[in-house]
Amino acid sequence: MAIVYQSNGRSRAALITLAGIYATVLALVWLIDLNLYIAVFLSLFTLPALWEAVKNPVSTFELTDSHMRWSTPRLADEMPLGLILRARFDTRLDLSVKVTLYLKDNRKLRLPHACTPPHAALEDAFRTLGIQTERHHFSLIG
Repeated sequence: MAIVYQSNGRSRAALITLAGIYATVLALVWLIDLNLYIAVFLSLFTLPALWEAVKNPVSTFELTDSHMRWSTPRLADEMPLGLILRARFDTRLDLSVKVTLYLKDNRKLRLPHACTPPHAALEDAFRTLGIQTERHHFSLIG
Protein backbone atom coordinates (compact mmCIF):
# COMPACT_ATOMS: atom_id res chain seq x y z
CA MET A 1 0.00 0.00 0.00
CA ALA A 2 1.41 3.36 -0.97
CA ILE A 3 0.32 6.85 -0.06
CA VAL A 4 1.49 9.88 -1.99
CA TYR A 5 0.24 13.22 -0.65
CA GLN A 6 0.96 16.81 -1.62
CA SER A 7 -0.34 20.00 -0.05
CA ASN A 8 -0.02 23.58 -1.21
CA GLY A 9 0.30 26.60 1.04
CA ARG A 10 -2.20 28.52 -1.07
CA SER A 11 -5.74 27.43 -0.36
CA ARG A 12 -9.08 28.72 -1.55
CA ALA A 13 -10.24 29.28 2.04
CA ALA A 14 -7.17 31.38 2.85
CA LEU A 15 -7.62 33.51 -0.26
CA ILE A 16 -11.32 34.08 0.49
CA THR A 17 -10.48 35.00 4.10
CA LEU A 18 -7.78 37.46 3.01
CA ALA A 19 -10.11 39.05 0.47
CA GLY A 20 -12.83 39.37 3.12
CA ILE A 21 -10.49 40.98 5.63
CA TYR A 22 -9.15 43.49 3.10
CA ALA A 23 -12.68 44.28 1.87
CA THR A 24 -13.82 44.85 5.45
CA VAL A 25 -10.90 47.15 6.24
CA LEU A 26 -11.46 49.13 3.03
CA ALA A 27 -15.19 49.37 3.76
CA LEU A 28 -14.41 50.69 7.25
CA VAL A 29 -12.06 53.29 5.78
CA TRP A 30 -14.71 54.38 3.29
CA LEU A 31 -17.86 54.10 5.44
CA ILE A 32 -16.76 55.34 8.85
CA ASP A 33 -13.59 57.17 7.80
CA LEU A 34 -11.33 54.78 9.69
CA ASN A 35 -7.88 56.26 10.19
CA LEU A 36 -5.45 54.89 7.59
CA TYR A 37 -2.83 54.17 10.24
CA ILE A 38 -5.29 51.97 12.10
CA ALA A 39 -6.29 50.25 8.84
CA VAL A 40 -2.64 49.54 8.00
CA PHE A 41 -2.02 48.31 11.55
CA LEU A 42 -4.98 45.91 11.33
CA SER A 43 -3.78 44.69 7.92
CA LEU A 44 -0.30 43.90 9.25
CA PHE A 45 -1.69 40.80 10.96
CA THR A 46 -2.53 39.31 7.56
CA LEU A 47 1.00 39.58 6.14
CA PRO A 48 2.08 36.00 7.02
CA ALA A 49 -1.01 34.56 5.34
CA LEU A 50 -0.52 36.87 2.36
CA TRP A 51 3.12 35.81 2.04
CA GLU A 52 2.14 32.14 2.12
CA ALA A 53 -0.52 32.73 -0.53
CA VAL A 54 2.00 34.48 -2.78
CA LYS A 55 4.84 32.04 -2.26
CA ASN A 56 2.63 28.89 -2.29
CA PRO A 57 5.00 26.43 -0.56
CA VAL A 58 4.56 22.77 -1.49
CA SER A 59 4.84 19.94 1.03
CA THR A 60 4.92 16.25 0.11
CA PHE A 61 4.61 12.90 1.87
CA GLU A 62 5.23 9.42 0.49
CA LEU A 63 4.69 6.09 2.21
CA THR A 64 5.63 2.82 0.51
CA ASP A 65 6.08 -0.75 1.72
CA SER A 66 9.68 -0.11 2.73
CA HIS A 67 10.18 3.57 3.54
CA MET A 68 8.57 6.90 4.38
CA ARG A 69 9.66 10.22 2.90
CA TRP A 70 8.45 13.77 3.54
CA SER A 71 9.48 17.28 2.63
CA THR A 72 8.42 20.81 3.47
CA PRO A 73 10.04 24.05 2.28
CA ARG A 74 12.44 23.94 5.25
CA LEU A 75 12.73 20.23 6.04
CA ALA A 76 13.14 16.97 4.17
CA ASP A 77 13.68 13.52 5.64
CA GLU A 78 13.37 9.83 4.87
CA MET A 79 13.35 6.73 7.01
CA PRO A 80 12.85 2.99 6.60
CA LEU A 81 9.63 1.64 8.09
CA GLY A 82 11.59 -0.94 10.07
CA LEU A 83 12.61 1.79 12.53
CA ILE A 84 9.02 2.61 13.56
CA LEU A 85 7.73 0.96 16.72
CA ARG A 86 4.32 2.67 16.79
CA ALA A 87 2.48 5.77 15.62
CA ARG A 88 0.41 7.99 17.88
CA PHE A 89 -2.38 10.19 16.49
CA ASP A 90 -3.41 13.06 18.80
CA THR A 91 -6.49 15.11 17.96
CA ARG A 92 -6.02 18.68 19.12
CA LEU A 93 -8.69 21.11 20.24
CA ASP A 94 -8.68 22.77 16.80
CA LEU A 95 -9.50 19.30 15.34
CA SER A 96 -6.12 18.98 13.61
CA VAL A 97 -4.26 15.71 14.13
CA LYS A 98 -0.66 15.55 15.33
CA VAL A 99 1.25 12.42 14.30
CA THR A 100 4.14 11.26 16.48
CA LEU A 101 6.27 8.27 15.53
CA TYR A 102 7.92 6.28 18.30
CA LEU A 103 11.08 4.66 17.01
CA LYS A 104 12.74 1.41 18.12
CA ASP A 105 15.76 3.32 19.45
CA ASN A 106 13.50 5.16 21.98
CA ARG A 107 13.34 8.40 19.98
CA LYS A 108 10.18 10.30 19.11
CA LEU A 109 9.68 11.92 15.73
CA ARG A 110 6.82 14.29 15.03
CA LEU A 111 5.68 14.51 11.41
CA PRO A 112 5.41 18.12 10.21
CA HIS A 113 1.77 19.15 10.04
CA ALA A 114 2.21 20.75 6.61
CA CYS A 115 2.98 17.42 4.94
CA THR A 116 0.81 15.06 6.99
CA PRO A 117 -1.82 13.29 4.84
CA PRO A 118 -5.41 12.80 6.06
CA HIS A 119 -5.11 10.95 9.36
CA ALA A 120 -7.63 8.20 8.62
CA ALA A 121 -5.81 7.12 5.45
CA LEU A 122 -2.42 7.28 7.17
CA GLU A 123 -3.65 5.28 10.14
CA ASP A 124 -5.11 2.61 7.86
CA ALA A 125 -1.86 2.46 5.88
CA PHE A 126 0.19 2.03 9.05
CA ARG A 127 -2.10 -0.78 10.22
CA THR A 128 -1.87 -2.49 6.82
CA LEU A 129 1.93 -2.31 7.05
CA GLY A 130 1.89 -3.87 10.53
CA ILE A 131 2.74 -0.70 12.47
CA GLN A 132 0.85 -0.33 15.76
CA THR A 133 -1.26 2.84 16.02
CA GLU A 134 -2.75 4.71 18.97
CA ARG A 135 -5.54 7.31 18.95
CA HIS A 136 -5.80 10.04 21.59
CA HIS A 137 -8.50 12.67 21.49
CA PHE A 138 -8.27 16.20 22.88
CA SER A 139 -5.41 15.86 25.32
CA LEU A 140 -4.34 19.21 26.73
CA ILE A 141 -0.85 18.07 27.69
CA GLY A 142 1.59 16.26 25.45
